Amino acid sequence: MDITLRKSQQPILDYTGGRLGISAVPGAGKTYVLSALAADLIGRGALGRDQEILIVTLVNSAVDNFSHRIGAFIQAQGLIPHLSYRVRTLHGLAHDIVREKPATVGLEERFGIIDEREADAIRREAVRAFLQANPDHLFGHYIRADLDDYQLNKVRREGLPGLVEGLALAFIRSAKDRRLTPEALAAKLTGSPGPLPLAEMGLAIYTDYQRALAYRGAVDFDDLIRLALDLLERDDEYLERLRQRYPFILEDEAQDSSLLQEQILRLLSGPEGNWVRVGDPNQAIFETFTTSNPRYLRQFIKEEAENAHDLPESGRSQPAIIALANHMIDWVMSDHPEPQVRDALSPPYIHPAPAKDPQKNPPDDPAAIHFIGQRLTPEQEVEVVVGSVTRLLDSLHDLPSEKQPTIAILVPRNQRGVEVIDALKKQGLDPVEFLASTSTTRAAAGSLAHLIAYLADPSASSKLARAYRVWRRDWREDSERLKLSQQVSELLHKIRRVEEYLSPEVESEGWLAQLEATLSTQVEADLAEALRAELGTFREVARRWLAAVSLPIDQLVLSLAGDIFSEPADLALAHKLALVLRRTADDHAEWRLPELTAELAVIARNERRFIGFSSDDSGFDPERHRGRVVVTTMHKAKGLEWDRVYLVSVTGYDFPSNQPNDRYISEKWFVRDHLNLEAEALAQLKAALATDEYDWYSEGRASLAARLDYVRERLRLLYVGITRAKRDLIVTWNTGRTGDQAPALPFAALQGWLEANPER
Repeated sequence: MDITLRKSQQPILDYTGGRLGISAVPGAGKTYVLSALAADLIGRGALGRDQEILIVTLVNSAVDNFSHRIGAFIQAQGLIPHLSYRVRTLHGLAHDIVREKPATVGLEERFGIIDEREADAIRREAVRAFLQANPDHLFGHYIRADLDDYQLNKVRREGLPGLVEGLALAFIRSAKDRRLTPEALAAKLTGSPGPLPLAEMGLAIYTDYQRALAYRGAVDFDDLIRLALDLLERDDEYLERLRQRYPFILEDEAQDSSLLQEQILRLLSGPEGNWVRVGDPNQAIFETFTTSNPRYLRQFIKEEAENAHDLPESGRSQPAIIALANHMIDWVMSDHPEPQVRDALSPPYIHPAPAKDPQKNPPDDPAAIHFIGQRLTPEQEVEVVVGSVTRLLDSLHDLPSEKQPTIAILVPRNQRGVEVIDALKKQGLDPVEFLASTSTTRAAAGSLAHLIAYLADPSASSKLARAYRVWRRDWREDSERLKLSQQVSELLHKIRRVEEYLSPEVESEGWLAQLEATLSTQVEADLAEALRAELGTFREVARRWLAAVSLPIDQLVLSLAGDIFSEPADLALAHKLALVLRRTADDHAEWRLPELTAELAVIARNERRFIGFSSDDSGFDPERHRGRVVVTTMHKAKGLEWDRVYLVSVTGYDFPSNQPNDRYISEKWFVRDHLNLEAEALAQLKAALATDEYDWYSEGRASLAARLDYVRERLRLLYVGITRAKRDLIVTWNTGRTGDQAPALPFAALQGWLEANPER
């Protein structure tokens, strides 16, 4: 096959069989070389009749990418594309395996699969039911005893639901990764030598969750993987048939492999089968509270692979950025102040591409790397970054679009991305939003959620006032109208009995009639008339909304949308949101408006991607957005590259180093002794399975271990962020909301190294 390969890539195409482990640096072209290997195996006749090469990758967009590349290589050989290979995510592979023999693992012939949205909703309902039935379960064990009544109420209302939902997700996934059914886990907990309250709570929620799945005749993605492994272990004949079907297995992104994924692929490849695993442990950024771990790939390369190769050459970044990334590896391994995390990064180091490589590195330019060390508030940091972007875009006006650079602002968390996007829009810029959901979607979902929240509690004057502000959302750009709407909102918020305003029966002597008399003596006649007219108009609108409550939820949403949206894009969003809620209502017949409001609120808070409104449904291509700024998280940026990259909020909070003053997102302010309850719950789950008294649970140990795991992952995340940049890299930090944050330790270390080595 006539393709151009680097020296480090050629040994991979010489592969003929056995176990092969590959460590690939960022930008090494692993997708290219794996695709070339698949096409080469097919072209040289390594497959028999009815056999396929199985390629397993992480996300759906990579499936399309692999299929396209392999098809192009095969077509170039004069062969028929799309034959003799199968590209699957692990979930897709598990579904292929289970659907051939569902009865063997106790499933109906036409079993259903719930997606993440529905799984989240079912789990959230199970959490709500548990907290209602056991409101004090955590208070006696874990909630701080020094909280006042206001704080306690806030914890019950706002803190606990989110905390327990996150705990339940991690607990259920871990239980399924251990292949524990609720019944098997209950038996283990019954025999435990001491109390395990977090595991008991996790079991109760897990039991309700699985019961809800069984009622639907469905499984979730984690069940699919577990059941696929069960099926392969139970049915030797079926396993042998699959081994014959897939004589070669190529695994991409193996640093994110879970134990069950490794077990499935090991079974499919057989004890002496052909299994190629490629990945970069330095880019393992999805480990915390998931079942994946880069140690599986490291152990495979070290202990199991007959051959191991590095792909160290990369044509992505200019040499100065490569040197910075390599120095970060060195600093972590030798100088990080926490010795226990010095294994977070390791060689291979990145090498520039060879001189005659088709993908040449950009010219060396150390001056294109900037670490902004000045002390900035969060608002000032955004101003600095937006100002820099604005100046760059202003300088590009005369360039044709194909010659304009690709630009990205990478943030550690979604909410920070929302703040950056808002600031860019205020400057008149049009950013590309690559977050969990776009600002337009969040605004539409939030507006509708406020209206439905009022209809769910129509006697609440505060919710009535908020619903009014949503209705008059277009007045915010008109100073005169904005002032009037603010006064109306204040008046509505002060109503003691909302029914006296809305009920037709008391209209003549109701709240509005009494208010008219008061206004006539307190404000000018023109203002009094304007307030009276506005309140009267809104009263008719609110009455119409209340009359529509009996409609099905999708019709209710569309009715509300007609009153608050005028733009076609907003109306289209409302239509899709209505379909989402209708499907949710069909799945949860017992849900009423409060629960459906919560579903909209999740989308509005940017906590879950709204399917159908994100470019990553089919893959994101930075090249399509030249001359525009992309805003996304460092996690979502993995696998992508831009000419100029801004890394923002590189603080000790977002990138802690296990130092005395560091804080951790998973350690909630209302939980005693800085415990990480997700980590403690998983430790209690492990303790329930322990057979040795020395493995018994010790409180706090898991929280400290989780800190170290989080520190490791955030070091790798920063490494990923740095290696997204091709030409220019700008890194900033801020002092945090309370003004006490410092730059992350790796920020300071890399900045100091750059200053000491200006020419490297």
